[in-house]
Amino acid sequence: MKKILTATMAAVLAATAVGAAGAASAQSRDDRRYEQRQDNRHDGRDERRDDRHDRRDDRRDFRRDQRQDRQEYRQDQRQYGRWQHAQRRYHAPRYVAPRGYSVRTWSYGQRMPSYYRSNAYVVNDYGRYGLRAPPRGYQYVRSGNDVVLAAVAGGLITAVIAGLFN
Repeated sequence: MKKILTATMAAVLAATAVGAAGAASAQSRDDRRYEQRQDNRHDGRDERRDDRHDRRDDRRDFRRDQRQDRQEYRQDQRQYGRWQHAQRRYHAPRYVAPRGYSVRTWSYGQRMPSYYRSNAYVVNDYGRYGLRAPPRGYQYVRSGNDVVLAAVAGGLITAVIAGLFN
């Protein structure tokens, strides 16, 4: 009887081991399929996300290029640079500053006093000195060895041409 009981126990143990191995392999196969589906789904999401970011970067670069083109165009359209150094130097009569003022260097955006805008300091023969015609409402004013493009009404300085006179 011992032999029969031992054989039955061995058979039961063998059957449970085979059944457990089959169940484990089926479960691991299902896990692999699930993981593969998840990977495929995430890969698609990542690819779509990458495409979306690439398109966004392309649009951003395009807008930046357009903005730079507009800035360059506006700079090219300006007839007068804010500060220029004269290509040639010209001889002119001795400069005497207005009473109460000394020679100084002017810069873009400053206002010239009305004394400087009198006929003694205005450069009317700008063609002789290689200057372009001033826009309407502006005039060239001499200040020391420099010439300043300033508004007639308020004296607001638009451009400075440094070192035009000896």
